[in-house]
Amino acid sequence: MAQEPRIDVETRAGSVSGSLTEEQVERIVDALGEQGVWFAAPRPRAVEAPRPDHVWDLVGDQPHEGRTATGRAAVYLAERHAALTRPLIFADGFDYGPSDLDALWSRFNGAGFLDQLRAMGIDVILLGFDERQTYIQANAAVAATCVRRAIQERQGDLPLVVGGVSLGGVITRYALARLESEGLDHQTDKYFSYDTPHLGAWIPLALQQLAYLHESLLPQSGGPGQAELIRSPAAQQLLWGWVESEDYSGPVTTASQLRTDFLDDLRRVGWFPMRPYKLGLANGVGNGVGPDLTPGTPVFDLHHDPLQLTARIQPDGGELQDIGTIKFGAPVWTSATSRVPAFDGAPGGTLDCWGRVGDAIGLPIQERFRNSCFVPAVSAIALARDPLQWQADLYKDLSDLPKDETFLDAFCCDTGNSAHGDVSKVLIDWFLEQLAGW
Repeated sequence: MAQEPRIDVETRAGSVSGSLTEEQVERIVDALGEQGVWFAAPRPRAVEAPRPDHVWDLVGDQPHEGRTATGRAAVYLAERHAALTRPLIFADGFDYGPSDLDALWSRFNGAGFLDQLRAMGIDVILLGFDERQTYIQANAAVAATCVRRAIQERQGDLPLVVGGVSLGGVITRYALARLESEGLDHQTDKYFSYDTPHLGAWIPLALQQLAYLHESLLPQSGGPGQAELIRSPAAQQLLWGWVESEDYSGPVTTASQLRTDFLDDLRRVGWFPMRPYKLGLANGVGNGVGPDLTPGTPVFDLHHDPLQLTARIQPDGGELQDIGTIKFGAPVWTSATSRVPAFDGAPGGTLDCWGRVGDAIGLPIQERFRNSCFVPAVSAIALARDPLQWQADLYKDLSDLPKDETFLDAFCCDTGNSAHGDVSKVLIDWFLEQLAGW
């Protein structure tokens, strides 16, 4: 049996904090900037969105781990519709805090996508969650409530289209599969996922560790810390590789029990919903070519004598490959991975992880390093692989993929590795074409 991908950390003492003097701690804290949640999307500037025809306050139809999630939906009726007739539910994705449905409208209607849906006679229901970072199963209960409400409010018997962007695609996937497993008719004809991490997503392990490190050296003072999003239930459930602290050594794909439990739960409810025709859209290319990010290249190489802090692009496999170092003359913390592939440069929807952290720290960063792969294309098209063991196919050419090699019925990849969740004309035109005969 192949050995698991893992990470190994060495410190001068039992932990990085125990390896540092008070002056060294102050230097690192000063270098890493102020508190604030890393990897969360910047707050959107004021956006304009039309007033919805209806707003539904939603409560999950069942709790998960004792937590009942809540959310809301904004209903935009199609042109010439006086009542809900052809509902399309579009769920928001992963981030920190509550959904901003006006921002979601603005983002996806920038090229007129939502207006085109309404012109086709489709009623758009934007679904948001009050805690986007909570358990997937909890927010899936909100999605299930939304599906039930749409069926209840709908005039006539036209089927639903249900899906979402990013984690919203996993949330609705689970919701529909769970309803089917319970013998309930969700009356959904098409399911779609927009750059959804069906097999998992990626945030560089070195950056996860730096978030924990900053938090441990500068404890929270009344607000969320840098690692608040990384330690959230949703992050643990969706990330292919995850670490629990800056000092953690061990496997990265099974470090969180929440991920293995969620995958077991997904299998229990049927893996994917069976009734709907399943569509997938990927912001990454399908030819196997990713962004030009050479494995092992230093992105941050900070020298504040005597402090030296280095963080690198994920190396490609190998044993004990360096991804991060903190030195005060001699190393006080080093981090290395084994058998972890070059995720940063994989084809897929990109996220400006390195850029956001660089901005938070106040470090200059070359433009070409700002964005790295977040949702690999093979994950977005639901390649038929075990979510814990698919890394060997990261750079797979999907151009002539046999139908039995994906869990979806049809998919479309972008012509470039665009930002995760970006509204691409190629993807939108394909999606509208899939709905044209509905």
